[in-house]
Amino acid sequence: MSKKIRRTEFVKWMGPILDALRDLGDSGKPAEVSQRIAEKLKIPDNVLDETLKSGANRFHNQVQWARQYLVWDGYLDSSKRGTWKLTEKGKGAKLTEDEAHKIFLKWVAIFQANRRGESVEEISKEQEEVAPEAFEREFSTNLLEVLRSLSPSGFEKVCKELLREHGFENVVVTGKSHDGGIDGYGTLEINPFVSFKVLFQCKRYKGSVSRSEVGDFRNAMIGRAEKGIIMTTGTFSQEAIKEASRDGAPKIELIDGIRLVEMFEKVELGLIPKTVFEVDLAYFEPFMK
Repeated sequence: MSKKIRRTEFVKWMGPILDALRDLGDSGKPAEVSQRIAEKLKIPDNVLDETLKSGANRFHNQVQWARQYLVWDGYLDSSKRGTWKLTEKGKGAKLTEDEAHKIFLKWVAIFQANRRGESVEEISKEQEEVAPEAFEREFSTNLLEVLRSLSPSGFEKVCKELLREHGFENVVVTGKSHDGGIDGYGTLEINPFVSFKVLFQCKRYKGSVSRSEVGDFRNAMIGRAEKGIIMTTGTFSQEAIKEASRDGAPKIELIDGIRLVEMFEKVELGLIPKTVFEVDLAYFEPFMK
């Protein structure tokens, strides 16, 4: 018999957040949203006054966490700092607590892959005790783990988007099996007079891509394209690197996990740039005396 998972408290605020934002004209400040929820649901003062060990307000922290999951799932737009705004998906959405719980479990599964198998209860407890920003900072530094947690077809599709953002046109994921490892193709225009077809392969690995895999990919692309790219969340063995640039053979570009992250960062694909402030203790030191 499967163990019943304890309901995380903040999931119950996901639906009310959507309702509150609609009442506020589809956008609002965090304090406005919390206040509107408290008024509509007649939440008693003793609940509103509860604090966490950190001293933060428990109710508002839970509302912030509910909002964070809605952002991750595309119901809210996080582009404008300090304002919560409904997306087109969120404007017409009504979420029951059961539906909100499913959203929570979906994203926790990604966190578990990123955080070496922590249980749902452990992640839930941590989130209930800290602000979303603290948890998200730790999570967002592990883009590679996020990419590794995608489905095989999902990784191919996100690589397709990455190639588009970097100037490739007519990018197509073939989705075919037994095609010599060819996952898709696209066109790269060098200038108005020169362009060429590129085949690509996506390997959602933790380990190294071998020499034989590079060789098999090259054999599959011969006669079909002028260029090949292998993208992986892992690394390439030294023999694979030598094989990719072997004299007399079509060169294959190798994009390992580090370069892949850099490519995502360069075009800000799936990433939200943030300014992080660090306290200047030297400035405050004279005021401590």
